[in-house]
Amino acid sequence: MDKKLLNCLVCPQTGGHLHWVEAQSELWCPASGLAYPVKNGVAVMLVERARTLSLNEIESLR
Repeated sequence: MDKKLLNCLVCPQTGGHLHWVEAQSELWCPASGLAYPVKNGVAVMLVERARTLSLNEIESLR
C-alpha cells in the first residue's frame, strides 16, 4: 500500500485513521472496529463490504 495514499484514506464510518495490514490485504480502523479489503491494489471503502475486527485484532493495533 502506497504510504501517500494511506495517509489520504480514512474510515468512511468514523473518519478515523487506517492501518495497513499487509498479511491480510486489509485496512483496519480501530475506531470503528472494521477491516476494509484491498482487492488488486484497490481499497474497497464500503462499510457494507467491511468485516468486523475481533477484540484481539483491535488490541494488536494499540
